[in-house]
Amino acid sequence: MQSIMRVALFAIIAFIPYSCGFNLVSPSAVISSTKYNTLDTMSLGSMSNDDYSSLMDDTDLLSDDIATSTRRNFFTSVVSSAVMISSLPTPVNAEDKRSTNDATITDKVFIEFKGLSAPSEPNDRIVIGLFGNDAPQPVSILKQVVTPQGYKSKCKPLDSTRTFEKEQLEANKVYNNCIEKEDTVGVNYEYSTVWRVVNNERLDIGAVSGKFIAREPPNFEDKQSGLKHDEKGVVSVRRGNESGYGFTIFPRGNAQAAQTLDEENVVVGRVIEGMDVVDKLNSIPVVKNTLAGNKKKTAPSRACRYGGNELFCNEQKPLKKVTLDKTGIL
Repeated sequence: MQSIMRVALFAIIAFIPYSCGFNLVSPSAVISSTKYNTLDTMSLGSMSNDDYSSLMDDTDLLSDDIATSTRRNFFTSVVSSAVMISSLPTPVNAEDKRSTNDATITDKVFIEFKGLSAPSEPNDRIVIGLFGNDAPQPVSILKQVVTPQGYKSKCKPLDSTRTFEKEQLEANKVYNNCIEKEDTVGVNYEYSTVWRVVNNERLDIGAVSGKFIAREPPNFEDKQSGLKHDEKGVVSVRRGNESGYGFTIFPRGNAQAAQTLDEENVVVGRVIEGMDVVDKLNSIPVVKNTLAGNKKKTAPSRACRYGGNELFCNEQKPLKKVTLDKTGIL
């Protein structure tokens, strides 16, 4: 893309003299130095009208030929120069070469999963190293969500458009309970789940539920750190407020999946302990083919995480419930 832009820029700059009415080589100057130099004023004065007209016709033809040749040579030079410029190596942005392995880990949090292994076995645990320098705002929010105190978030506006009275009374109750605890109870991962697994592409974790569904989701900001999903275990959050409080773990080296996540998500850290648990999550059996034509949505609406009834909400949903049993800061 940068090569094409350089070619276009060069062509525009080079065309300016012609667009402004200037000629790099004046055809009339060439004519005066050739045919007219062979004639003096006396010979011009002794010409008949027919001879003079013939001379002028020849001059016009010569002028047209020289102008055409000049333009042809000019644009040939433009194209040749543009091709040469486009072949030059494109400068590489230093940010594009950054690796998540080189990013500074400023904080560590742990997640323990219940239901991934047999009930008689201990919880499966991962430790995530967070990149607080590269994604300060998202990291700050995640650090609060993993604690019992949680992340203080405002309640959603009351929905007073319910059709049935019973539904409206229930909505009013949820809203009133939220308002009562808005300033004292923050959103955390209590009772949250692993809500979607796309094998070798993404593990979507942290769908909050219950008393927290009435809270406004955070708006994750992107500092444009240049970090990508370049390694197994990279952790990210969806840019903006479309992902609720959840996060995504990149489980494998799928190039297309990595590109999609790079476009949609903000890298906030990487798994530094428990990569075997990431493998377990990646291999969980999930619901398949609930979409017409097997069309896959890359980002179902937030309602899917909160009990939405749409058919596609079940797509890629684990067949067994896996919850976040314990979370915290190390």
